Amino acid sequence: MRKDVYYQRGAADPILAENVALEIVRQYVPDAGAVRYIDETGGEARTYMVDDDITLKVQRPHRLRMSTSLEKEAFFLRQLEEHASVSVPRVLGYGRKGEIEYTCMTRMPGVPVYKAALPPDARRAMLFELGKTLRAVHSIDQAPFIESGLFPRDDSGDLAERLRLRAYDKIERIKGASPAQKEDAMRRVDSELSHIEATGQFVALHTNPAITHTFVDEHTGRFIGVIDFGDAYIGHPIFDMWYWGVTDKEQLLEGYVNETPVSDEFMAVFRTVNAIDELVDVLNNACGESKYEYGWE
Repeated sequence: MRKDVYYQRGAADPILAENVALEIVRQYVPDAGAVRYIDETGGEARTYMVDDDITLKVQRPHRLRMSTSLEKEAFFLRQLEEHASVSVPRVLGYGRKGEIEYTCMTRMPGVPVYKAALPPDARRAMLFELGKTLRAVHSIDQAPFIESGLFPRDDSGDLAERLRLRAYDKIERIKGASPAQKEDAMRRVDSELSHIEATGQFVALHTNPAITHTFVDEHTGRFIGVIDFGDAYIGHPIFDMWYWGVTDKEQLLEGYVNETPVSDEFMAVFRTVNAIDELVDVLNNACGESKYEYGWE
């Protein structure tokens, strides 16, 4: 399975002067007025919020890695433009100004899920709509993604290994668990994963459409859309669901299969992932740990 490292850690990471940011944006939006604020919460990019509806996203040089690419994100978003059922930012322009790599795009209205206090019914409705959106994303023509050369691709054996490494990491982080408890949990993870067979059912993925990248109306909780496709790669569709908890994934699945059923192979993988998450939750609870907050990874 491919490794992911930052390969120019020592590069300078200057904040753009407002006039420089606006010069870039005005190539695409001539009447752009002012940078309202700068958001540095993203891992690999810095975003300049211009006026009320424009985002200038700039690659941070010291956070450049193989899996993240503004060019790749712009490509993905442009592939989605003709699909009205998929609510994502619209690319206004992508390019470079000297050594500055950037994407200028529309801003997603609303707030990320982690900032919204959603009651159970609203959360279920949000997950249903997100599930429908993910199915639409996974169903578009995959040939352009493969032919572009921009998207890393998993091998068939990466499916089980990704799931194993994630489960092991979550188990290791349970501070109250003894070495024997952790070893037993890992054995049970391996047992669950032994039922997964190699698969070629791979599609272009968002990779983390969870509580930081899924947006809702802050007043009604209504699903609005999804942002940040910069970590996209080609892999199994389950990896666009795995950051959600057990119940959340089941509700997500309701939207995912709303119009078209999934294969038996997909359901076998889905059940395996939820079984592993359940056993991790059980160990968490047995050790008095707080429940794992899905979606923050």
